[in-house]
Amino acid sequence: MIRKIAVLPGDGIGAEVAQGAVEILQAAAHRFGHHFHFQYGEIGGTAIDNTGNPLPEETVELCKNSDAVLLGAVGGPKWDKQPPHLRPERGLLKIRNDLQLYANLRPVSLHSSLSESSPLKKEVIEGTDLLIVRELTGGLYFGKPSERTTYEGKEAVVDTLFYQKEEIERIIELSFEIAGKRNKKVTSVDKANVLESSRVWRETAEEVAKKYPDIELTHMLVDNAAMQLIKNPRQFDVVVTENMFGDILSDEASVLTGSLGMLPSASISASGPHLYEPIHGSAPDIAGKNTANPLGMILSAASMLRLSFGLEEEAQAIEKAVSDVLENGSRTADLAHSGKETLGTREMIAEIKTSLLDQEAIANIMGAYA
Repeated sequence: MIRKIAVLPGDGIGAEVAQGAVEILQAAAHRFGHHFHFQYGEIGGTAIDNTGNPLPEETVELCKNSDAVLLGAVGGPKWDKQPPHLRPERGLLKIRNDLQLYANLRPVSLHSSLSESSPLKKEVIEGTDLLIVRELTGGLYFGKPSERTTYEGKEAVVDTLFYQKEEIERIIELSFEIAGKRNKKVTSVDKANVLESSRVWRETAEEVAKKYPDIELTHMLVDNAAMQLIKNPRQFDVVVTENMFGDILSDEASVLTGSLGMLPSASISASGPHLYEPIHGSAPDIAGKNTANPLGMILSAASMLRLSFGLEEEAQAIEKAVSDVLENGSRTADLAHSGKETLGTREMIAEIKTSLLDQEAIANIMGAYA
């Protein structure tokens, strides 16, 4: 298989973790006989510094002409005082819009070896395996007007929560399709006791559910959902919600795994290449210090192999390499207990690469004795 992959390292630790994903993909390509061609583009604060634009048109074209996109991270305090149209996050929102990335999939499952890294009790988090499906191109983050203004002569501000019903319908449809391949349960999260948009969301979920009689639909208010994620995460299978709620809940869910650095995500396009990124931020305070956790980015690359290229065996091989390294006790600083030995970013990447290639050697040995 020959595939073109756009790599957007972005800001902060983005370059370090993106390089780790590239190295692991190169190792997987070597093991399984594929050819991945990597081309690099700029986004976020780095793009602002170099081009004056948080998302240069060259980057958009690169992504559109690729088979998949890997994104490191964007943002940092260096650009906090930039005008709204020149903030790094504007580049992130624009790439989602330009590539029609309407759905973000964030799996949350616990590696048993990391149960002690979570602040929650082992008996609460064991067995957690859920997927948050977040609508990604509507809601408060994209609605207009969104501006500072005046009202009756006084300073005011407005953000607009806007959805077309078809946008709500397609994200809920996707969640039901996914649930049909999992445990056949969808939890739709809203704020229907207050927001008219949430009432339409809930009504639409009920309409979609009629097409899937074998799948259980439950509704949950977002404040209760935030509590239940911590109190009883095992109750969830597929959670579907609008843009801002999904942003907040998926970051909260990261605590279940022991670190924000563990969670991958996939942003699904309506018509073009999908985009893959870890859910963590750019962490500028540790950028360049070789302490970032690369596992969320590496697991995002595994998701790319599975969802964009249909390479299930290759994706599982990377995921097994990550699990094996964790089972052997290797930890980056965010996962380690106080006083325990830790690995740097580069060292963790090297261990996963070795584990991935060792799987091939073991398979060859077993084949010779078969």
